[in-house]
Amino acid sequence: MSIQEWIEALTAKGIHSVLAQFADIHGVAKGKLVPLKYLHEWVETGAGFAGPSIWGTGLGRFGKRSEYYGRVRAESLRPLPFMPGVAHAVCDGYAGGEALANCSRQLLKRQLQRLTDRGWKLWVGIEPEFFLLKRDQSGRWLGADGDDQLDKPSYDLKAIHRHQGFLEDMRATLTALDFDLQQIDHEDARCQYEINYRFDEALAAADRFMLFKLTAHAVAEQHGMTFSCMPKPFANAPGSGLHFHLSVTDAQGRAIFSDEADALQLSPQGYGFVAGLLHHADALSALCAPTVNSYKRLASSSSASGTTWSPVWKSFGDNNRTCLVRAVAGRLEWRLPDPSCNVYAALAATLAAGLHGLDAGMKPAAPSDSDLYEALAAGVAMPERLPADLGAALRSLACDKQLLADLGEDFCNEFIRLKNREWDEYCLHVSDWELQRYADGF
Repeated sequence: MSIQEWIEALTAKGIHSVLAQFADIHGVAKGKLVPLKYLHEWVETGAGFAGPSIWGTGLGRFGKRSEYYGRVRAESLRPLPFMPGVAHAVCDGYAGGEALANCSRQLLKRQLQRLTDRGWKLWVGIEPEFFLLKRDQSGRWLGADGDDQLDKPSYDLKAIHRHQGFLEDMRATLTALDFDLQQIDHEDARCQYEINYRFDEALAAADRFMLFKLTAHAVAEQHGMTFSCMPKPFANAPGSGLHFHLSVTDAQGRAIFSDEADALQLSPQGYGFVAGLLHHADALSALCAPTVNSYKRLASSSSASGTTWSPVWKSFGDNNRTCLVRAVAGRLEWRLPDPSCNVYAALAATLAAGLHGLDAGMKPAAPSDSDLYEALAAGVAMPERLPADLGAALRSLACDKQLLADLGEDFCNEFIRLKNREWDEYCLHVSDWELQRYADGF
């Protein structure tokens, strides 16, 4: 469709404005409302924003490169059911007429071009896990369902019934936005849910996850709740992951990672990709688990439900959910990311690391064929574990010259700078736990 045809088609549906949306370096949706009738400008030049007002652009306060322009991708336009008269649009970041290196969507596009040059395509299935929260009268965060008190709440139908209004509104809204829904279930923690939808080409999958979050925030607010991507809001309960199911096809549609004759149904390219992920796992932690709280999830601790799926150790295995990489029928499940990540940056880094392993002919260590948590309890020698905190992960990223070069130092340096500031603030914070433990203890 031409831009004029888009204007006419959307106008016929009662659309008068476009929500031009992009992601800042933290992966948070930002944007503004602009008139549909000027769509030519939003597509060709972009909607303008003050660059320094957006986290991670690296843009100054004057000159041609002080303005951030979000160029609308016309093919992404779709009416928003929860904002009558408004169509949502994904934007690419530009500054001074050039693609902005610090734009995470541009970052992912550059990595995907490496696959396109080979005639390959990356397919990604994303599994969003999230909590429904609310504040009590004192402002303290609680689970939104006070009756959700089961020790093992996985697949709890009573909780699904109690939150049927929210879940039905999510189903209807996502369906209207062309999500191909596959399942909705209660997860392992109280007030924790997962909504699954069909996989897609990598860039479209990342765009779709951003739209999923935008939708979930709006629908939860309508029901007096907060949709939370915080990885681990409750100390004694499992946290939320954002698992990536990865597969690559060639120009003929054949699965590059798959070999049915292999014990794990993986090809040499599949093993090389796994090796790259494990080789760069410490640095990838910074981008896939980018908050202080992420490392409360990535801890080999027990949980109130008696079950934890936290991928603590750098290992892979056949349908093994205790590993960092799970091989499933010729595809790979990358279990490190959590929903606080910038999905574009996390996918870009994951692809860069995997391609390095594939191109360098890396081979992973032997697959794990046991429950690693049971092995830990039995005192068995364990694989090397991931960084224990955000500070260690950031140091690993700063030292990973290969990954920095593949991703681009502009983005990585800005990310490391901002995240080091976040880590420093946390380290200087005095918590209630410390006061209770030490105030009168000596």
